[in-house]
Amino acid sequence: MAATLHRSVCPYDCPDACGLVVRVEDDRAIEVTGDPEHPFTRGALCPKMNRYQDTVHHPERLTTPLLRVGPKGAGEFRPIAWDEAIGRIADRWRDLAATRGAESILPYSYAGTMGLIQRNAGHAFFHRLGASRLDRTICSPAKSAGWALALGDTPAPHPDACRQSDLILLWGLNAAATNVHGLHAVREAKRNGAQVWLIDTYAHATAPLCDRVVLVKPGSDGALALGLLHLLDAMGLADETFLERHVLGHADLRARILPDYPPERVAALTGVPEATLRELAEAYGRARDPHVRLGNGLSRYGNGAMTLRTLACLPAWVGAYAKPGGGAFASTSTGGAFSMQVVTREDLLPGPVRTINMNRLGWALTELDDPKVASLYVYNANPAAVNPDQNAVLRGLAREDLFTVVHERFLTDTAQFADLVLPATSSLEHSDLYRSYGSYCVQRARAAVPPVGEAKSNLEVFQRLARAMGFTEDVFSRSADELIDALLAEPHPWRDGISTERLDRGLAVELDPGTGSDLRFGTPSGRIEILNPRDAEPLPRFLPTHSATDPHPLQLITAPAVQSLNSTFIEREDLRRRMGAMAVQLNPEEAGARGLRDGDLVTVFNGLGEVTFTLKVTDKVPPGLAVAEGVWWRRFAPGDRTVNALTSQRLTDRGGGSTFYDNRVDVRAMA
Repeated sequence: MAATLHRSVCPYDCPDACGLVVRVEDDRAIEVTGDPEHPFTRGALCPKMNRYQDTVHHPERLTTPLLRVGPKGAGEFRPIAWDEAIGRIADRWRDLAATRGAESILPYSYAGTMGLIQRNAGHAFFHRLGASRLDRTICSPAKSAGWALALGDTPAPHPDACRQSDLILLWGLNAAATNVHGLHAVREAKRNGAQVWLIDTYAHATAPLCDRVVLVKPGSDGALALGLLHLLDAMGLADETFLERHVLGHADLRARILPDYPPERVAALTGVPEATLRELAEAYGRARDPHVRLGNGLSRYGNGAMTLRTLACLPAWVGAYAKPGGGAFASTSTGGAFSMQVVTREDLLPGPVRTINMNRLGWALTELDDPKVASLYVYNANPAAVNPDQNAVLRGLAREDLFTVVHERFLTDTAQFADLVLPATSSLEHSDLYRSYGSYCVQRARAAVPPVGEAKSNLEVFQRLARAMGFTEDVFSRSADELIDALLAEPHPWRDGISTERLDRGLAVELDPGTGSDLRFGTPSGRIEILNPRDAEPLPRFLPTHSATDPHPLQLITAPAVQSLNSTFIEREDLRRRMGAMAVQLNPEEAGARGLRDGDLVTVFNGLGEVTFTLKVTDKVPPGLAVAEGVWWRRFAPGDRTVNALTSQRLTDRGGGSTFYDNRVDVRAMA
């Protein structure tokens, strides 16, 4: 059979949402390349999506439903038929709803796929069931909350706007690992003479691209921003005209907050030398079009929302929001362009139900009562690996009285604890509609290959469960393509004028959020609200992190890896080989003080747990830090725990977000 070409989209939790071209032969994807016609990703793929066909057709793909026959966590199963699996789930849930209440059932999902249909396919079902709701806040809600306090719903600039900039600050952003296509415009600006500075906690894979690297103490970015504002005033580099016309509260910040952040104090708080502070402030203040690109890691501390709120003030101080290549880029927030009620159907809720924060899953499975969580349904996620406080999560998953169902492509750490495992499709095996949070692109994709084995999509499984439970609402009978058509039929100004013909052909189209030059911001006042009069804390300030008083000597940074995405792609031997061993990185000074050498097996520990790593000694990590890149499966780890056995269930100051970077540890030789 001759090969055919199909357009598709990378489905994973990355801001880029790359366009793909899939070559198919004999119902198998034999090659996956970047789509050169995609306006943002332009034909390039990251190392993870190169050879995506090896994930789709991996020999360890799950191909039939599995029933547990051994102890919880042992990974011992036997195949069963789909009808039997669906019947067992429906029978158990009917019984739980009748005896303990439907809130004893908890769905758990996140961003294993970012498609608007498949990612959200379970919401209508669990609303109709009356199950507990999940607060899906594991990524960066504090970033959004902090940004909104100053800028409301102001759309981000086009991601390519920074091509016109003469100074770009990559702040808390390892773009080489998490936003590789965002670097297209950065590189173009650099070719045109722009300076690129990296502000982060260690010199990661993006550092070689940058002209300057400024290392800050973890969680001190808000203090750095306030110190820069202080210096911009002292140097006479504030744009007073812009501040008077377009900013609410600049005088209050000057009078009440900035005097407390002179260079000597900021240097002590951040670890950035005074001379570097002055140099950075002058470069930023004198730049023609300074541009700040903000990563998510900044928000994963106890002070995360306040940090982002403070950073939003910097471009305002120099009028950069009015400049073509200036301002700041955090996220495009394109989700608002679609009326998701068509898919999620909150109107099906029987009434108020409790909400459980996903970052506290360990607590919910081991301590929550009234009612106790009696059943867990996991899809698009691997909480046994990616959730904070891994030990608590594993204790909960090991409960014999917890009925756990996992819908997955592989036998992940979480699937090992399931009572039933259901085989899931990959993104090449079902239809979906994708939007980006790093650009304004939207793209429709249809199945390029048939489902592998008996794999079924999220939507198909929830529709089968709905029929078994006797749910008759129309959302449980509409196909993915019918739901996509319904989403696109709902009008939204951002989608005015987009080509439905291009969408139908699988080509990316760009939304128009109306980012013009009228300088009316998406806040109630129409101005940037440095002072937010509606908030209990009206002005930005520096807050300490949760771990500021923790006596352990090293700050743990659970950083992204170039070759994986959280625990996704760990099934691929080629990518694991490129990652090397599951490693913790230490500065030579810290390693020497502990008598440790590069390549040693070491134990990283704190009050939550202990994890075995291979030690990597490097001067790219400053003293006082321990850096662990990527989230490994226990199966491939040197011990029986992975990095999130060391991270806590504490939440951010706003948004209920995770605090993965706000933990302290120590390291010793493995006994």
